[in-house]
Amino acid sequence: MSDASQMNTQMSTEQTRLAAERFRSDFVAVQEQISKAVVGQHETVEDLLTCLFAGGHALLEGVPGIGKTLLVRTIAQAVDLSFGRVQFTPDLMPADITGTTVVDEVEDEHGNRRRAFRFQRGPIFANIVLADEINRATPKTQSALLEAMQEHSVTVGGVSGTTHQLPEPFFVLATQNPVEQEGTYPLPEAQLDRFFFKLRVGYASREEMGKIVELTTGSAKPAIEKVLDAARLIEHQQLVRRVPVAPHVQDYAIRCVLATHPSGELSDGRFATPMVSRFVNLGASPRAAQTLMLAGKCRALLDGRAAVSIEDIQHAALPALRHRIMLNFEATAEQVDADAVVRNIVETLPRDAG
Repeated sequence: MSDASQMNTQMSTEQTRLAAERFRSDFVAVQEQISKAVVGQHETVEDLLTCLFAGGHALLEGVPGIGKTLLVRTIAQAVDLSFGRVQFTPDLMPADITGTTVVDEVEDEHGNRRRAFRFQRGPIFANIVLADEINRATPKTQSALLEAMQEHSVTVGGVSGTTHQLPEPFFVLATQNPVEQEGTYPLPEAQLDRFFFKLRVGYASREEMGKIVELTTGSAKPAIEKVLDAARLIEHQQLVRRVPVAPHVQDYAIRCVLATHPSGELSDGRFATPMVSRFVNLGASPRAAQTLMLAGKCRALLDGRAAVSIEDIQHAALPALRHRIMLNFEATAEQVDADAVVRNIVETLPRDAG
């Protein structure tokens, strides 16, 4: 290797090291701001920020009143990005989210007034969009987010319509109540698959409840500082994608996803566990493997490591796979949930291909 090439390699390595330090510093800084307003939920906060720094969307599920909306709003305050909120209700229409074309009066260069069509943007045109209680709206309205989440764009006007690009970075944080509650509509499978993670938010402990009461009934309000901007966040998202992954780790992530596929018309079920074969109707898509890889890269950066480990993939398996597995009637009858299936896969899947 020539002296010039060696110098460039050293500079590249040093730049990567400094970028990784900035990544960890900014990640922790946002965590600290969130902790000013949100008590507990440390794992949920870390997973939610993993979605943000990896460039994915997040779905938070939990009963009303446990701080889901507060958590999302606080993230928006800590990150210097535009924020939009949509309160999903049964009468919400797709145009209420994406925007609509309206007739407006404009003045031409000669001073004459005439009518013209103008696109009025909806709340989806923001960097961070809170889709609050997303499963309160009908499936038709829920599906209005499909193009936005996948393509970061909105098309208005049907087949011959106009496509409008959304601002970058773009991040959907959706909250939902458990589907068993009255007045809710389960999200379509295609919608669920576009969420990077599905996170379950539980009740606060006794100690946490005491801190929540003190925080919310006192006169002092937490001051949330903006510690990250759009340009810096995009740099971090690009850094995540540059983290190297060894072939055996990538293969493990792929086998994790293949293990969710039961034997049938769509798969030979080669990697399926007995539990998957018995209780799973439909397994995870390739997006799940992409999620495992990106989440693993993000975790490696946080731990100060130069490469992804199998433990990183295992850590991400539950939030990455739980919403991408469709269970059958027998699972419902036996009260087996997707979390139990994912844990079974992680516990039984060999670390090497064999």
